[in-house]
Amino acid sequence: MHTQSRIVLLATTLALCGTPFQPGSVWAQSVATTPGNKSSHPDQEKTKTPYRLGIFSADATIPLNHRCMGILPQKSIRITDPLFVHGFAILGPEQPIVVVAVDWCEIRNASYDKWRDRLALAARTTRERVLVSSLHQHDAPVIDADAQELLNNVGLANELFDPEFHESVLDRVEEALRDAIAATTPITHVGYSESIVEDIASNRRIVNTEGIVSFSRGSSSGRELLYRDAEIGLIDPKLRTLSFWDNDRCLLEYHTYATHPMSYYGRGEVTSDFVGLARERRKRDDRNVAQVYASGCSGDVTAGKFNDGTPESRRKLTNRLYDAMRHSSDHVQRILMEQLSFKNEALNLEASRDENLSVDFLNGQLHDQSLSTEKRILAAMGLASWNRVARGQCIDMPCLDFQIARVVLFPGESFVGYQSIAQELSSGKPVLPIGYGECWTGYVPTESAFLDGFHENWLWVAPGAETQIRSALRALFE
Repeated sequence: MHTQSRIVLLATTLALCGTPFQPGSVWAQSVATTPGNKSSHPDQEKTKTPYRLGIFSADATIPLNHRCMGILPQKSIRITDPLFVHGFAILGPEQPIVVVAVDWCEIRNASYDKWRDRLALAARTTRERVLVSSLHQHDAPVIDADAQELLNNVGLANELFDPEFHESVLDRVEEALRDAIAATTPITHVGYSESIVEDIASNRRIVNTEGIVSFSRGSSSGRELLYRDAEIGLIDPKLRTLSFWDNDRCLLEYHTYATHPMSYYGRGEVTSDFVGLARERRKRDDRNVAQVYASGCSGDVTAGKFNDGTPESRRKLTNRLYDAMRHSSDHVQRILMEQLSFKNEALNLEASRDENLSVDFLNGQLHDQSLSTEKRILAAMGLASWNRVARGQCIDMPCLDFQIARVVLFPGESFVGYQSIAQELSSGKPVLPIGYGECWTGYVPTESAFLDGFHENWLWVAPGAETQIRSALRALFE
């Protein structure tokens, strides 16, 4: 086994055993596709295909004393388990497609553009055809170069994130992508499967005993009777899996499920949490099959009903998601990989008109030295979003149509209702909705959530997003 592969195995095994992982330095692993499940018919004629798959991975673990979630007071003090970038590139008759899932909280504004531009250059494709999403773990960084530049100007260098660390990760991901493109494997078939996830997701929206609606059920609210006993609410219970095959050999499984990915956070313990731990456990079932997980539209979905924020709950959530991944692979429908269609729609979402998010108010907070550093960081993030909207820069909303299923990348913390809308508009063809693409928006509530009074300090987008997203989905599915 390659030295770096042994490090990945050791780090993840230690994490599952509860032992901290302390990397001496940040390193990367490039994964070239190796023969997967042996065909039961080794002498069968191989299917010809114009498509090829390159698989890559790199370590993205933040250093100690790094800010988590952008605004958490406790910086990183311990590496519980490593953070990763997992992705794949598809080469075929058209320009390449690159799909990337990052164990970080968010990537926003100029930083999001930089990821797409760098990887597009490496793959010789265009920015729009690079689908980057964050998994949104909270014990992980928010990366926003525009906000950090504003912070630099008021003496808060490196307070949101460490730019040198960020550059080193991008360098390694770019190198891993180039290596993967140089070592591709044929894709003869594409598969789709799904399974029901038990006892993880619950909606943040609850109605209390007085009939008052709130969105107060957080990730670990199960310690309180009110949140534990409240109805599950609107969720999407399905884990959906897209798989790529070389005849009878499964090369990669790409999973998505809609929930906030935290069991507990804010203690300075860097972790990919139960979604990353489930992914790494699934990987160990067959190391010849790559595993990529992406969070769905889950801005208003948490594990709060079923999670009390204890290590035991993290283990239970990990097991439940792992079981869903494993069961999804038991019932795969496959078709020949004969066509991959790409479309992209531009979203021109408006910035929030809340007076506490006005440019003047945010500028005042950014420059107010009496405020906590965390409040000033949040102000810088809001200003960065405002500046982007003022430039007229739209959000790309790409769609990959594999004929058996579609993949759609949504902005920010889109609410789970958008998954229902996508499935409804897709005319029976399954959709794998991916959340946490361009994240300048923060939350992206549905119209009904706005009407229910949803309001958070992580909300930078104005009402009206649902109308635009519906229109974009119709155009993408035409």
